[in-house]
Amino acid sequence: MQITVKLFATFRQGRFDIESREYPTGTTVGDVVKDLEIPEEKLGILMVNSRHVDLDRGLEAGETLAIFPLVGGG
Repeated sequence: MQITVKLFATFRQGRFDIESREYPTGTTVGDVVKDLEIPEEKLGILMVNSRHVDLDRGLEAGETLAIFPLVGGG
């Protein structure tokens, strides 16, 4: 199945901004995060089709996953 993955801020470094990617049926948000080698402790917001989700949320063909890092500040 094909999904669109959007990366933001520091997650784009050495990767991509937006890309259509092929994954097997049954893939979860967590599977994509692992595939992209993004450390879970650096995750901020995860969204599928503009709705907040967890790592265990299953993905379906045609969906868009957006991955945002934690934001530091002071």
